[in-house]
Amino acid sequence: MALTPRVAALLCLPPLLWAGNAVVGRLLVGQVPSQSLNALRWGLAALLLLPAGWRALATPGARAALWQRRGPLLRLGLLGVTAYNALQYLALTTTTPLNATLIAASGPVWMLLLGFLLHGERPLRREWLGCVLSLAGVLVVVSRGDLHQLLRVHLVRGDALMLLAVVCWSLYSWTLARPAASMRAPQRPDWNWAEFLLVQVLFGGFFAALAAQAEQWIAPQPIVWSTGVVAALLYVAIGPSILAYWCWGIGVARAGPAVAGFFNNLTPLFAAALSVLMLGEVPQAHHGLAFALVLAGIAVSSKR
Repeated sequence: MALTPRVAALLCLPPLLWAGNAVVGRLLVGQVPSQSLNALRWGLAALLLLPAGWRALATPGARAALWQRRGPLLRLGLLGVTAYNALQYLALTTTTPLNATLIAASGPVWMLLLGFLLHGERPLRREWLGCVLSLAGVLVVVSRGDLHQLLRVHLVRGDALMLLAVVCWSLYSWTLARPAASMRAPQRPDWNWAEFLLVQVLFGGFFAALAAQAEQWIAPQPIVWSTGVVAALLYVAIGPSILAYWCWGIGVARAGPAVAGFFNNLTPLFAAALSVLMLGEVPQAHHGLAFALVLAGIAVSSKR
């Protein structure tokens, strides 16, 4: 598996969109309940995908093919659509941005560990070195160049939820890269990217809807509708859902989950850049250092 400039560009777009998703998720706390946000996001995404992905549902034969592959599709939908996003939105209601970013930075480590435990993929020394460099970059940016701030971190319930979310995302990525026999060519139906994403969203959206119903039953909270809320829902349905998942699926297939996992650590750097654009903050020297460390981690881990 090779990391070409085109694949690298594809893997850079999801962290940018997911950085915006984290910002939107925090902004919507108190306006949209976390599980309702997840269900609305994927319900809207399914509607937007239908024009390009309808062929996967159009005929009895196509629907029978889905049912025959319900096991692998349930795993993909549950891990990548429901669990990861539901846990992330729920974590953002209690954890701090600093804690969430630190925990998300453990993604490459989980990618390597799960690859070894589940698929016998032995991490190379350069991959562990890439992990260290990439994590160092994230530590620099979240501590604003002052590592003493890391000593003042206090763990809360949302931190555990965010850690579980990262593990779910790592499992989802390996499930994409090492699919079941029925999901590999030539057994797999000839789905295009929209059809494949649509069927994942449909299976995962079912669990997302159940979680939203359970949330309203346990702790009822109305949605505070506004123009801003509608715009936010459109963003999370189109950008972090459709575009990001499309790019991530291609990138993982081309570069592998271990290498792709390092690109996740661009998310806090993009979040810092979004803060500059939205809040008018002046970039600092530690932003440049962090960016260089994360890029070095990607380069080292993918070097052949």
